[in-house]
Amino acid sequence: MSLLSNPVVAQLAVEGTLWSLGLFSIATWALIALKGTQLYRSRAQDRRFKKAFWASASLDSARQISGHSGPVARVASAAFLALSEADKQHHKDLQHTGTRQELLERYLRQQIQKERRSQESGLAILASIGSTAPFVGLFGTVWGILDALVRIGSSGSASLDVVAGPIGEALVATGVGIAVAVPAVLGYNFFIRNLKLSTASQDDFATDILNLTQKAAFRIQVLDKSATQNPRFDERTEGAA
Repeated sequence: MSLLSNPVVAQLAVEGTLWSLGLFSIATWALIALKGTQLYRSRAQDRRFKKAFWASASLDSARQISGHSGPVARVASAAFLALSEADKQHHKDLQHTGTRQELLERYLRQQIQKERRSQESGLAILASIGSTAPFVGLFGTVWGILDALVRIGSSGSASLDVVAGPIGEALVATGVGIAVAVPAVLGYNFFIRNLKLSTASQDDFATDILNLTQKAAFRIQVLDKSATQNPRFDERTEGAA
């Protein structure tokens, strides 16, 4: 008896396929929950930070709230860091070459790319599961049908009692593969869309930062943090906690 005609091998192949699809499903829903939580948290952080930022009297006071969490807050921190680095005349390396505006634009661009990479993490797994799960299920289907054909050949009968089990398992494998792929594809598309929206929001905020700092000649006064802490932002943060 060859390996392909061995019913034990066919049974193991179908069961292995179903177990693999089960693991794919667990990974899919875990990633959806993780990325969904990350998206909800970052949206809330961005809303709080933008509200506090635009309520600030000046860039000097806005600088003091830029260290809080959230993608937009980190973009603002990168902008203020660039202006702070530009004030240090001892830098002679390539990283700090260029005008203040060029340094600021580079820091903003790099931070936005960092945020994008962070938000993209895990999405490749969703895309891979969505594209491969149906084929994994089809693999189990092929083995199930092959097992049914072997049983027909060995028994000389194509009765329902002979082929119902293998074909039933084969169809289940196909159905499970599709069921695993659908939420993975939907989740991937949802998070990719929100990733684009988040990146666009960060780009818009970076443009606003550039315009504001340009009016200030790309110079921000370093103030005492304790003297300029924004109380409104702190109250909102404590309330959210």
